[in-house]
Amino acid sequence: MLAGAERIGLTQTFISRVQYLLFNPDRRVAGAAMAGLLLGAAALAALAVAILGPLLAIAAGLGAVAAYLALRSPRWGLTFVILVVALLPFAVFPFRIGFKPTFLDAALAAFVFVWAVGLLTGRQRRFVGSPMGMAVAVFLFLAIFAFALGAANGRPSVTTIRRFAEIALGILLFFVVINTVRQQEDLEWVGRVLMLAGAGAALIAVVLYVIPEEWTVRLFNALTRFEYPGGYGALRYVEDDSENAMRAIGTAIDPNVLGGMMILFAALLAPQLFAPRPLLRRWLVALMFGVTVLCLYLTYSRSALLGLATAIAFVALLRYRKLLVVGALGVLLLLLLPQAQEYVARFVAGIQGQDLATQMRFGEYRDALRLIGRYPVFGVGFSGVPDIDLYLGVSSTYLLMAENMGVVGLLAFLLAMAIFFVMVLRSVRAGIVDDRREALLLGLSGALAGVLVSGVLDHYLFNLAYPHMVSLFWIYVGLAVATILLERAEREAGGVNRCAATAPR
Repeated sequence: MLAGAERIGLTQTFISRVQYLLFNPDRRVAGAAMAGLLLGAAALAALAVAILGPLLAIAAGLGAVAAYLALRSPRWGLTFVILVVALLPFAVFPFRIGFKPTFLDAALAAFVFVWAVGLLTGRQRRFVGSPMGMAVAVFLFLAIFAFALGAANGRPSVTTIRRFAEIALGILLFFVVINTVRQQEDLEWVGRVLMLAGAGAALIAVVLYVIPEEWTVRLFNALTRFEYPGGYGALRYVEDDSENAMRAIGTAIDPNVLGGMMILFAALLAPQLFAPRPLLRRWLVALMFGVTVLCLYLTYSRSALLGLATAIAFVALLRYRKLLVVGALGVLLLLLLPQAQEYVARFVAGIQGQDLATQMRFGEYRDALRLIGRYPVFGVGFSGVPDIDLYLGVSSTYLLMAENMGVVGLLAFLLAMAIFFVMVLRSVRAGIVDDRREALLLGLSGALAGVLVSGVLDHYLFNLAYPHMVSLFWIYVGLAVATILLERAEREAGGVNRCAATAPR
């Protein structure tokens, strides 16, 4: 038992320490608040591990950090959209909110929400439409109209509604990008993120391709927690025959989709090889370019190879002639390397229409033209067809667009793209002041030219199954237009300054 004097002394000491803690801001923040936060975080982490397991708990923690950053800044929001598109485009959260949201849903919603709040609260003072804004808005309106009109052909499922919403948000990204990327620093930041994310996706795909199949399947099985396909059925082979060569898929599930993604990333990197001031170290750019091209090759996608050739030729003809040497070297390697002869033979067979895949494509084209002939104006929508002898789906972006939205919707898209390339050509012809902006603009526009050519033979640019590719496409369009607008603003500012300097005093 303590004596009365000792108890009084201990009580006074305790009270004095509490008073010091309460009235000393530094000690209060550094001590009690920090300890409380750490204890709370530890408790939440332990609870998450107990409920979700270690892998999902780590993913939840990273997601919380990403959400915090995305809600703070549109730059981070766009960064996370790009990372999700490149690395985990089909990952699904392990919970329901009426439907199971995907990582892409969360990233798109956060990015668009932060931009919309800034616009409504006046933090962003001016909305930028750009010369092609009206054409994109009309295309978006026609897509929504076609979806509503086509609902009469078949009640859309929750999945169809969600995926169409992702498509609509993907198109809307054009406006969000040109209104958030308005400084040179933002432009360079997003350019670097795209290059690094693309190289990361390519590296993952190449590693999954070269390691033993058992290891690849084991890694895919780990992703089944996020509703990725698992088992040996997730692997893809040429002509879907396991006796043929395996095709790289990475985390994109489909080799043709991965090939289209590599067109966008490889073409963006190509001008950086010879730009006076590349955004990243030139040796790193060369390494990343090599990995993305190798990844594209391993997909065995002939449309992707044609698209990459188009992209490199586009950039070379406009500015960097040395890329023609790179392209010629690539063709020589394809023709001379023994390992590439099967690839070349397949490419030739495709051109001649002799292989099974090409013949099936021709059948799809005939069926698509029959559907478009019956419903030429606004198409049949996205949820079903009105006639039992018709079906939705064809391996061509443009025919699929005409099926969904009719000839009117297809013409709206083609008009938007025509305006885009006119803007690019005028800017390049006028001369771009900043060489970093020039390299970025050429890479972005060359990449878009490549995937548009590839889209003649593939359907990933406008398909409910691949909304991440729609998002990536319109991010590229928006970023290219933002580059042009930034160049114009600098030119106008320079003209004003010159006029002010030469004005009589």
